[in-house]
Amino acid sequence: MSVILRPETILTTLSSVLGDRIVSSKIARDELTIVVDSDQLHETLSLLKENDKMPFWQLMDVCGVDYAAYGIAEWDVEASNHGFSRAVEEGAVGRNEAALEKARANREMPNRFAVVYHLLSMHSNARVRVKTYAKDDNFPLVDSVVDIFKSANWFEREAFDLFGIIFNGHPDLRRILTDYGFIGHPLRKDFPLTGRVEIWYDPELERVVYQPVTIESRVVIPRVIRKEELN
Repeated sequence: MSVILRPETILTTLSSVLGDRIVSSKIARDELTIVVDSDQLHETLSLLKENDKMPFWQLMDVCGVDYAAYGIAEWDVEASNHGFSRAVEEGAVGRNEAALEKARANREMPNRFAVVYHLLSMHSNARVRVKTYAKDDNFPLVDSVVDIFKSANWFEREAFDLFGIIFNGHPDLRRILTDYGFIGHPLRKDFPLTGRVEIWYDPELERVVYQPVTIESRVVIPRVIRKEELN
């Protein structure tokens, strides 16, 4: 039976491999995350794959993150104790631009967009997350790692499609989940929750019709009835 390495042990080994390329590290719920500078991302992932001490041969996932609304929510977590719906104000993402501006001013993260790589070392039975931040919020750009991990091809296309993150050097960077004519990136925090267009089939025109969305964006969460209220 293989031994599951503690994240502290993994960090010690990776520190000897990567040195000062590790900007910061965090262990939470027995999982290790290291942060590297975007300029050193490609070299870092290459070292993680090819090193002899703890080779990470398998890229399990690549995902984008948008920290534009980090720390804000429309849910009053204490209200659930009183039996009322918890949506107290329209401070949600995709709805309130003023809330996003406030979040940008108070954001703890160094940049708005990040890319996270989930690596598995079957050789050492170890996992690690590698996170990097795109330096330009208006044009998020990081290097592609398709030449290191072939599985990154579709993962990077997904992050481009949903978050608008550009992967420099990707051989075929185009949308993969949304329609070819789709405008915007649906997982960005400033994308409307209801979307921008609605689609329906017009039997008279005998074709699909696109038109601006007519759904009103509002908070609709039913009240929760507690047992004590029934007594």
